[in-house]
Amino acid sequence: MSYEIERKFLVTDDRWREVADQGEEMRQGYLAGGTWGSVRVRLSGMQARLNIKGATVGATRREFEYPIPPEDARLLLDELCSGPLIEKTRFRVRHADHVWEVDVFAGDNAGLIVAEIELDAADEAFEPPAWVGAEVTDDPRYYNVSLVEHPFIRWNDVERQAARAPSGA
Repeated sequence: MSYEIERKFLVTDDRWREVADQGEEMRQGYLAGGTWGSVRVRLSGMQARLNIKGATVGATRREFEYPIPPEDARLLLDELCSGPLIEKTRFRVRHADHVWEVDVFAGDNAGLIVAEIELDAADEAFEPPAWVGAEVTDDPRYYNVSLVEHPFIRWNDVERQAARAPSGA
C-alpha cells in the first residue's frame, strides 16, 4: 500500500524565490471528496494524473497516483470536477537534504502560499528554511480539496491575515 508523508507550512517571506526553479503551472479539480478521501485530477503541462488520497488529517495518508492522458484530464477538469478548480504554480526549492514544494495559488485562492515537504518517515528529521513559518499540516483548511469548497477568497479577514506572510507576500 502506498503512503504519502507530507508536512505543510505557511511561508513567511519571498526569500525562497531566490533559489527556486522556474515553477510549474498546475490545474486540478476533484471528482469526489468526502470523509473517506478524495479523487483528484491534475494537469501540469503535458502530464496528467489521477490521484486518490485518504482523508486522514495529519502528515501520513494513503495515496495512489496514476498517469492518465492529458486530453482525458482536460475533459474531466472542464466537465466533471467541482468548482472552483485549484490553480497554482508549484516551485521546487532544494534546502539541506530535502526538496520543498512552494505552491503559489491563483484564481479563487490567490494570495495563499504554502510550502510542503515530503518525507520518508513520519519522524524524519529535517531542517526548515528560514522562510518557513507556522505548520498547518493538521489544519484541513489548507488541504486543496478544502480550498475547492471554501476557497481563500471566502476566508474571513482574520483567517486570511493569519495565512499571509508578514511581508504581505
